[in-house]
Amino acid sequence: MTKYAQNYGRLDLLIDGKWRTSNSTSVQKVFDPGTGKPIGEVPFATLEETNLAVETSQAAFEKWSRKPILERIKYLFKMRLVIEDHFDELATINTQNHGKTLEESRGELQRTIENVESAISTAYTLSKGETLDQIASGVDEYSVKEPMGVFAIVCPFNFPLMVPFWFIPYALVLGDAIVVKPSEIDPIPTSHLIKIIQDEVGLPGGVLNLLHGSKDTVEALISNKLVQGVTFVGSTPVAKRVYELAGKYGKRAIANGGAKNSIVVMADAQIDSVVSPIVSSFFGNAGQRCLAGANLISIGDDTHEKLISKFSKAASELKVGYGLDASSEMGPVISSRAKERVLAYVDKGIAEGAMLATDGRGPNIASHPEGFYLAPTIFDLVNEDMSIAKEEIFGPIASVLSFDSLDNAIESINKNTNFGNMACIFTSSGKDASKFRHEVNAGNIGINLGVAQPASPFPFGGRRESFYGVLHAQIDTVDFFTDKKIVISRW
Repeated sequence: MTKYAQNYGRLDLLIDGKWRTSNSTSVQKVFDPGTGKPIGEVPFATLEETNLAVETSQAAFEKWSRKPILERIKYLFKMRLVIEDHFDELATINTQNHGKTLEESRGELQRTIENVESAISTAYTLSKGETLDQIASGVDEYSVKEPMGVFAIVCPFNFPLMVPFWFIPYALVLGDAIVVKPSEIDPIPTSHLIKIIQDEVGLPGGVLNLLHGSKDTVEALISNKLVQGVTFVGSTPVAKRVYELAGKYGKRAIANGGAKNSIVVMADAQIDSVVSPIVSSFFGNAGQRCLAGANLISIGDDTHEKLISKFSKAASELKVGYGLDASSEMGPVISSRAKERVLAYVDKGIAEGAMLATDGRGPNIASHPEGFYLAPTIFDLVNEDMSIAKEEIFGPIASVLSFDSLDNAIESINKNTNFGNMACIFTSSGKDASKFRHEVNAGNIGINLGVAQPASPFPFGGRRESFYGVLHAQIDTVDFFTDKKIVISRW
């Protein structure tokens, strides 16, 4: 296994191509959730440091945006190569600071690389303008897509490598400059990847900057007059706040919020083939992803009995353990606070009358007793009025509900929560699959799979309180990071 540091010390800021120690006196410990022990410290950048990062980024933009696009593309080709060269190292550090399994970190890093590749392809294709000759006698008209300036990229804790790259490569190749703010909970993977890129790709100073901080840093970035827009992925309350601030200051925004995703299993589904993908959906990444299953809906009593039995058995057999142990199939949750939150929802579910089919409280991880571990927890006999069926938990809890028809299930999905990130159905009926696809009000729909993860050439959908904005992550950012200029000429 790749070697990794036991402690990363106090993390630095990247401003104008130089790594520097923050002057901030506000510092937070960074933990390895698998051991429960601190592995570093993250400083919260001062207002002066935040403004300096934006100012140097704006200065860098003036030169970077004038580089021919084919030169900017070369930087991305090199970026892809250096990420591949450091693949195992990055996956290991990601697992160490986040807690997910090594297999999950490798999958996340592969998605990261795919977005670099997608950004390269869009620079050759979608970044083009349009032309119409002779729109009037002797008059030609055309449009060009121009980069806008400095953008802030605010990252979540659950995918510290992948999610920033829903945005970073697109912004850079299109000619913008960026300030990245990693999650303060697990900033080490993002910081390490940015350091590799800055050191080995050789981007001009100020094009790519990194600030550590909390909500004050984010609000300072959004309110800075030089910042053109912000991307955010996180909880719904914070996404809503980011969107409101962006509107107040006249900035563009992509703000992804939380989720409460439903997976429907029809009576005609092959239960034995359904179990593995739904276990992965609910408990992959310890349930800490915006595309995780949350409510498992069976249609019909017979389906429910078969499903709950096989689902509970498979979930209880997952090996929970340290992410860097190759035999582990599920790692810890991200923090002690997250663990307490999930446990509080277990108590709520019991108090509301749901029945524990599997109880994931207090798994025995003898090698790391201080880690933030929970095992898969499945509630049966859940009704749609319970908190565990309506609210985002963001942990390894599954709520199993039963309806007598697909119509009633769809009505519940659309009305029981205000989220609209993902919904999936398992069925052998094309008619039911089509009905589900058309009628469910969610941005990402899965048919006969447990996680409807859009590939990089597609936007990452989201609706209702799962998303605030117009353009989405990944491919949509071609239009987000550019503005159209229309030229009408007469000769």
